Amino acid sequence: MPRPEVLERIKTAESEADDIVAEAEDDRDERIEEARREAEEIRTDAEAEADEYEEERLAEAREEIEEERKEILAEGTEAREELIASAEDNKEEAVEYAISQFEEAVNAQT
Repeated sequence: MPRPEVLERIKTAESEADDIVAEAEDDRDERIEEARREAEEIRTDAEAEADEYEEERLAEAREEIEEERKEILAEGTEAREELIASAEDNKEEAVEYAISQFEEAVNAQT
């Protein structure tokens, strides 16, 4: 095979190799960009899920707090009613005691 033909075949092979390398680099760049897009989408989805979970937990916590608040208020109301009833039961006795103490004090002065 003559030399110019060999050189031409080498140039052609090198050109083909350069084309293959360039194509592979383009393919690599496309794959990297696609991977970045997918990673960003996954991150965005994960953030959305985390936000949704946070909102759900916050709503549940608020609901629990409201239930607890209602229970505490009910217990306080019940305790107040018991104290009022107890005071009503003891009112007459307390008045009699106060009068007797007053009479004793008055009698002690005379």
